[in-house]
Amino acid sequence: MNRITRFGVSIDHNLLKKFDRSIHKKGYKNRSEALRDLIRRNLINEISLDLKVKSIATLTILYNHHMGNVTDKLLELQHNHTSEILVSSHVHIDHNTCLEVIVLKGLTINIQELANNIKALKGIKHGELVITNSDI
Repeated sequence: MNRITRFGVSIDHNLLKKFDRSIHKKGYKNRSEALRDLIRRNLINEISLDLKVKSIATLTILYNHHMGNVTDKLLELQHNHTSEILVSSHVHIDHNTCLEVIVLKGLTINIQELANNIKALKGIKHGELVITNSDI
């Protein structure tokens, strides 16, 4: 079991009131849980800047599968990166639109490069890469 350390924080009263409202809306039980989450998020953001670190990530894309052979190009990119791609899930939103979630693992630089190449394909309407790290 990890050891818990208590520490004090000085904070402006109005900022604390805003923080309390925000964490209440998000469903946190107490400030400690919210602060731990903020610290983890900050550490993950720092790790994602280190391109030589191994990370895990999700890439969520929304695209029109009728545009510019996007489906063929997407499949080709995925087949060329089987070492980074753990799994992908494909959902048909409507006649033209597909949503795909790709779970990735590997060096951050490779994950970001693959995500950028996918997001740049003609027909991709939106792409969002979320990088995290299991060591946090």
